[in-house]
Amino acid sequence: MDMDSASSVVLQALTQATSQDTAVLKPAEEQLRQWETQPGFYSVLLNIFNNHMLDVNVRWLAVLYFKNGIDRYWRRVAPHALSEEEKTSLRAGLITNFNEPVNQIATQIAVLIAKVARLDCPRQWPELIPILLESVKGQDGLQQHRALLTFYHVTKTLASKRLAQDRRLFQDLASGIYSFACSLWGHHTDCFLQQIYARDEAAALSSLERTLLSLKVLRKLTVHGFQEPQQNMEVMVSCYSCGTGILEKLIFFCRQVGPDSTCREKLILFFLPSCFPFYVFTPAGEGVTFERFIVQCMNLIKMIVKNDAYKPAKNIEDSKPESLEAHKIKTAFFTHPTLTEIGRRLVSHYFLLTEEELAMWEEDPESFAVEETGGDSWKYSLRPCTEVLFLDIFHNYSQTLTPVLLDMVQNLQGPTNVEDPVQLLMKDAVYNAVGLAAYELFDNVDFDQWFKNQLLGELQVNHHRYKLIRRRVIWLIGQWISVKFKSDLRPLLYEVILSLMQDPDLVVRIETATTLKLNILPILILTEQFLPYLESIFGLLFQLLQQVTECDTKMQVLHVISCVIERVNIQIRPYVGCLVQYLPLLWKQSEEHNMLRCAILTTLIHLVQGLGAESKNLYPFLLPVIQLSTDVSQPPHVYLLEDGLELWLVTLENSPAVTPELLRIFQNMSALLELSSENLRTCFQIVNAYIYLSATEFLQNYAESLCRSFCDLLKDITNEGQVQVLKVVEIALKVSPILGAHMFQPLLPAVFRGIVDGERYPVVMSTYLGIMGRVLLQNSSFFSSLLTQMASECSQEMDQLLGSVIEMWVDRMDNITQPERRKLSSLALLSLLPSDNSVIQDKFCGIINICVEALHDVMTEDPETGTFKDCMLMSHFEEPKLSDDEEPPTEQDKRKKLLALEDPVHSVSLQQFVYEKLKAQQAMMGDQGFGVLMETVDTELVRQLQEFLQGL
Repeated sequence: MDMDSASSVVLQALTQATSQDTAVLKPAEEQLRQWETQPGFYSVLLNIFNNHMLDVNVRWLAVLYFKNGIDRYWRRVAPHALSEEEKTSLRAGLITNFNEPVNQIATQIAVLIAKVARLDCPRQWPELIPILLESVKGQDGLQQHRALLTFYHVTKTLASKRLAQDRRLFQDLASGIYSFACSLWGHHTDCFLQQIYARDEAAALSSLERTLLSLKVLRKLTVHGFQEPQQNMEVMVSCYSCGTGILEKLIFFCRQVGPDSTCREKLILFFLPSCFPFYVFTPAGEGVTFERFIVQCMNLIKMIVKNDAYKPAKNIEDSKPESLEAHKIKTAFFTHPTLTEIGRRLVSHYFLLTEEELAMWEEDPESFAVEETGGDSWKYSLRPCTEVLFLDIFHNYSQTLTPVLLDMVQNLQGPTNVEDPVQLLMKDAVYNAVGLAAYELFDNVDFDQWFKNQLLGELQVNHHRYKLIRRRVIWLIGQWISVKFKSDLRPLLYEVILSLMQDPDLVVRIETATTLKLNILPILILTEQFLPYLESIFGLLFQLLQQVTECDTKMQVLHVISCVIERVNIQIRPYVGCLVQYLPLLWKQSEEHNMLRCAILTTLIHLVQGLGAESKNLYPFLLPVIQLSTDVSQPPHVYLLEDGLELWLVTLENSPAVTPELLRIFQNMSALLELSSENLRTCFQIVNAYIYLSATEFLQNYAESLCRSFCDLLKDITNEGQVQVLKVVEIALKVSPILGAHMFQPLLPAVFRGIVDGERYPVVMSTYLGIMGRVLLQNSSFFSSLLTQMASECSQEMDQLLGSVIEMWVDRMDNITQPERRKLSSLALLSLLPSDNSVIQDKFCGIINICVEALHDVMTEDPETGTFKDCMLMSHFEEPKLSDDEEPPTEQDKRKKLLALEDPVHSVSLQQFVYEKLKAQQAMMGDQGFGVLMETVDTELVRQLQEFLQGL
């Protein structure tokens, strides 16, 4: 690629590739793809993204193409690999200067330099590290930062290499530059602190970025550059001397700057957690603690508490000396007084609702409820961090902390004065702790008595300030119900839920609904205890769904409704009318909220399962929803596809009959099969459901396109995926032997060849034999034509090929584990009899062997009469009797049962079939000839066969 002429055309293509117009974008992307393997292309890209006068988006795209090219073409052995000459030029160009003005592009350049370093440093690129070290010493702030950023990414990448030789090289590098890295960290930290003191906050923040990058480099060198860093004198001395000096200055400067300073906050966050994590539990730390710092400290404490390296081995003699020493230090620190103080302070200080949280409760109750039950911002806030730490400490030191917590509970017995907000907040915090530690407190708390004697009374206090406690108590009950709660108290609990779902406070109602979903429904056994409350509770949940306005809250309530429907199943039918009418409106309103639509899809899944065949009344709303959710040409499919496919499947399974609209949705399937995504299994289940529902209409409309999709899939699919494809064919043959064989004819030669060649994967071979068994038994004329076709293709005699099939069938019978398929194989091979064909007679012994094995599988002996009967025979369809916790059969289950009545596997007695086929063979050959044929069978097999056939 000529550089002068190429630069303009590549620049034009990159510019077009940033267009929003697909008509411009797609041809440009294709042109760039073709250039990827052209010599000189990456040199042009380097010049483009180093030209700061060009459009940022174009430069960004040039960096990305360069970075992707490293992955594909940098290695010497890669197809279309870059020449060594071009790579040398590129390496030099990448580190000529470090003055990229755009942060995002600078980061990408640093990453791609690190990618090259992973492959070439130090052997082919020995100058990289020296140039980086020289550049980070520079006086220019931008150059210094960009070089340091690159230095960090290179260090990070080299540290991640795991081959022994690479690790030794990195250790050599770390040893050579460690002292420099320490001094670099110290220098930037000093600059940062001086700028804080001078109250130059902008410069301080810039210095802080360099300080952080230096610290990250130092961490990588320390952790990965030394086998035992704690035993390396250079590491320990450097870290201690740097760290001590910095911390002394840190504490001084913290006192000088204002309490609201951004720099002050960042300063404490980056340095204090590593040295003073227990400040958060002492008065001394109150002046310098803030939320992010507390989170960091508590995470460190949690790591110390849980770290297995600080625990001795079960056999003390097997413990490392450093583990014993760490355990000794840890034990000396976590004394009874220390643990008591930590436990009390966690509950009484960090578990308390803050003024900001209480204000949110009043001003925006829905946001408060969502955050308290695990919203995105909640996950990264202080409260979950303190709760996790409390659980870890309580679990590891329960003997010490249990009396502490029980004492706190005892001090709060009885109703709390509503005029005392401090006590209300404290009770909320203590009850929170008791709920979190429910499993640890199992032997120490009689929750049933506490529920009856204390907690019920708390729930009956209706004062508006007592809403804190009402909300906390229902949550507490939810935490304990799976730990210790007598079943005879459940009606009382349902009364409580019914009452709280009508509480005047929205947060209490949402908390009650959430607790119902998370804690009560999963262990609910549907009995007469719950049914009297179902209508009222479901109606109140629906009211709550209408009352809330935020998308997240509606999702939360919808999930609760879904759980109720899932648990009670068909019992929900009388009560869902209002919900069925409301969901289309909610779907329309949520057009811009795909996650809410996912919740609606989940609700519809359970609703269809609960309504069963009655779900056909939902089709005017349901089918367009499925159509949209599973159409990969529609942008929402990214969010809705998985749930949409599940809804499609349950709709088919519960459909009483196919409709034109339901059949039409299958047009979406070809594109879905092309995706070959993790949803492929569900797609196959949907295909199977259509076959069970209406094989004739479905196969006549879609078998041709389905065959094309399957042929494409089978070119590049796992063995498990291959089995899923073959099962579709097997089911089609089972439902409609003639039509199925005709429609899937293009796939059957591969099945035939797989049997003859002795497919090695047992599950695939088993499925091959299942398919061929159906064809041979139920469509013998098609089997003959297939045998003729394959004999022609293989240039073999038909009899010879048939013999190979039978021989392989007999040999691989053990691959078939399902009794149904084993019986099918026996019936299929027996269907070749009576025959005067010498090949079939030659394989007679193997056929009888398979039959006897199958008879052992399916025949059961009547202990009274001593006669045998085929346990797979089905004579009529019976509706199963269900227990309370069993789900009723779907319409598809019923279709399968009716189909089984016509299936030879379930309608033909193997015992009788064997007898009739042997008698027919005897009649054809005569007694003498048949006797000679039977002599080819092992005498023990003959004896077993006679035993099974006695009485016939």
